[in-house]
Amino acid sequence: MIRTLGAGFLLVLAVGLYALYSAAFTVNEAQQALILRFGDPRRVIQEPGLHWKVPIADNIFYLDDRILDLDSPVQELIASDQKRLVVDAFARFRIADPLRFYQAVGTVDAAEARLATILNSALRRVLGEQTFFAVVRDQRDALMRDITAQVNREAQNFGIDVVDVRIRRADLPQANSEAIYRRMQTEREQEASQIRAEGEEQARRIRSRADRESTILVAEAQRSSEQIRGEGDALRNQIFANAYTRDPGFFDFYRSMQAYDNGLRGETTRFIMRPDSDFFRYFVNAQGVPEPGDATATGEAATGAETEEGATGDTPATEEPSAAPADDAGEPEAQVPAETGATGGAGAPAPTDTEPGDPPSPGEGESQTFTVPAQ
Repeated sequence: MIRTLGAGFLLVLAVGLYALYSAAFTVNEAQQALILRFGDPRRVIQEPGLHWKVPIADNIFYLDDRILDLDSPVQELIASDQKRLVVDAFARFRIADPLRFYQAVGTVDAAEARLATILNSALRRVLGEQTFFAVVRDQRDALMRDITAQVNREAQNFGIDVVDVRIRRADLPQANSEAIYRRMQTEREQEASQIRAEGEEQARRIRSRADRESTILVAEAQRSSEQIRGEGDALRNQIFANAYTRDPGFFDFYRSMQAYDNGLRGETTRFIMRPDSDFFRYFVNAQGVPEPGDATATGEAATGAETEEGATGDTPATEEPSAAPADDAGEPEAQVPAETGATGGAGAPAPTDTEPGDPPSPGEGESQTFTVPAQ
C-alpha cells in the first residue's frame, strides 16, 4: 500500500514538473513572441523576460525585434529623359505589429518577397519621373525620402515599419556609359570654349582701355616735358643775355672756348679757313686781340670771318675724317693749294724759282687747310 502511494506521488510530481516546465518560456531582448492556442493567435509579448503559457494547448511563435535588411536585385530603369539607369537599392525594416504580420504574411521570407516587390515598384515609379542628372546628382536624397514614404505606406498593411530606403548605386549601363561620357565631354568643351572666348574679349577690352589711358598719359607727359623744356630754354637764354650784357668780353671768350671744345673733340679735326680768321683770335692771346704783326689781314678777310663765325662765336663748319691723327701735332698739313696772288696780304711771298708745272707755295694771308689733332 505504501509502495503504491509512493509510486503515485512520484508520478504526480513528475507530471507537475513537466507541466511547470511546459508552461514557462522566455523572451530575450532581440525577440518578440506571439502565443498561438491551437493555431489561433491569443497574445503578443514584446517585453523580454520569463512568461507563462498553457501547456500543450499554446505554442510560441518568435519574431525578430531588430531592424532587418532587404537587398533589392539590380534592375534597369528608364528616366524621364529616356536614359537607361542601373539601380541597386536596399531597404531596412522592422516588424512593428507581430499579430498583423503573422496574419498577413506569416514568415519573414514571405514578408521580404512582398516587400521587395513593393520596393521595386516604388523605385520605378519615383525614378521614372526624374531626369538622369536628378537621380545621379541633384535630388538623390529627396528621391530616397520619397521612395521610403511610399514603401512604408504600403508595408503598414503587413505590420512592417520601413525605416529607410537607400540607393546604393545609380549609373548608366555599360553599353551607354562611353557615349554619355563623350557627350558630356563635348558639352564641357563647348562650355570651356565659350568661357575662354568671353575671357579673351574681356582681356581685349581691358588691353584697349589700358592702351588708350597710356597714350593719354604719354601725351600729357610729353606736353609737360615740352613746356618745361621751353621754360628752361627761355631761362637759359635770359641767363645768357644777362651774362652778355654784364661782361661781353668774357661771354665771347666763354663761347669761343665752347666752340673749341666742340670743334676739337674728334680724333682729328680739319678746318678750311684763313689762318687770320676770327675763330682763332684766342689762339694768339687770352684777350682775343690780334698782335701788331697780324694787322695785315685785309678787311675783306675780316668781313668773311665775321660772316662765317657770327657775332656770338658759334662753332664753324668742320669736317672730321675717320683717318688716324697725324704724327707731327705741331706742323700743319697743306691739303689745298693756296691761291697765288691773293689780295689782302701785305706780306705776299717773293717769287721763287719753280718749274712751270709746279704748284705755287701758299702765302701769308691765303686760305689753307689745317689738320689739328684733338687735345
